[in-house]
Amino acid sequence: MNIKLSVVDQSPVHGSHAKIEAPRLTVELAQLCDSLGYHRYWVAEHHDSIHFANPCPEIMVATIASMTENIRVGSGGVMLSHYSPLKVAECFKMMATLHPDRIDLGIGRAPGGTGLTSHALAYPHEPHHGDLYAQQARLLEGFVNGSLPDNHPYSNISVLPDNQPSPELWMLGSSGGSAGLAGHLGYNLALARFIDPDNCHPSIFKAYLDEWHKAGHQGEPNKILAIACICAETEEEARLKAGTAVYRKLAAQMGQREDFLTPSEVQDRYAALSLSEQAAYDHILNGYTVGTPEQCRQEIEQLATAFECDEIATVTVTHSHQDRMDSYRLLASQF
Repeated sequence: MNIKLSVVDQSPVHGSHAKIEAPRLTVELAQLCDSLGYHRYWVAEHHDSIHFANPCPEIMVATIASMTENIRVGSGGVMLSHYSPLKVAECFKMMATLHPDRIDLGIGRAPGGTGLTSHALAYPHEPHHGDLYAQQARLLEGFVNGSLPDNHPYSNISVLPDNQPSPELWMLGSSGGSAGLAGHLGYNLALARFIDPDNCHPSIFKAYLDEWHKAGHQGEPNKILAIACICAETEEEARLKAGTAVYRKLAAQMGQREDFLTPSEVQDRYAALSLSEQAAYDHILNGYTVGTPEQCRQEIEQLATAFECDEIATVTVTHSHQDRMDSYRLLASQF
């Protein structure tokens, strides 16, 4: 299988740099991945986060696209419940006009933040907590592709004077909840195994394809499997560097919130955990792809085969920005 490598970047606030530099470091990594031949570079959306520094994916996508040459750039994703589908369509169609055949519009159902931020984003209205997501996704597709039926009240709206340039439409999911909707509406599907590997199974892609064909869409859609991955020169080094991301996820499950820890701080914390907490940490780590370039390539090939998916996107979170750059450089050397 000829595997395409892509990136999902959460714009982590690296402990190795001042917090204000996080967005710039995302651009720097995107430029590196462009030079290394990665296929796509997607940025995530988070609000009121001490760990992730991008609440505005449309701004980051536009910036990265203007500072790279070949790589596709997109959102992974826009949290659609907060926004007007028309405005999202206008932003991304504008970017597709300025950067033809390079812009992806990925959307998600999750809030990307707390209940308080959802309330503030919806003000002066009330948040609908994703209850209207299916309707919004259908409307967004109609605006992007000019496919609203003639009797729709918005059918005469022109998103841009020339409706031809369009972003590639993607829907994000982690455990199958969005697969049927994506297939029905004709979105490509990105499956976020890095969020919930225990409930992310190949059957989700099968259900998606069944719905795609049942809806009568032509051709075959694109699929991406997104995984957590940390690559280093040795397995021991990779597992040590992965500790920053693993402990953050464990801490979130325990209701704790603090800046990213260094790998050595994580080891100290791990030693002080209870046996059950250590088991939970180990379980999270086992859901990541961690190791040498050869080990990571082997596991990526196994996942690509199991999920019948020829594009793998990696999410890499480390305390040090240099460690993240090195991870993507080492991984690219294997493909």
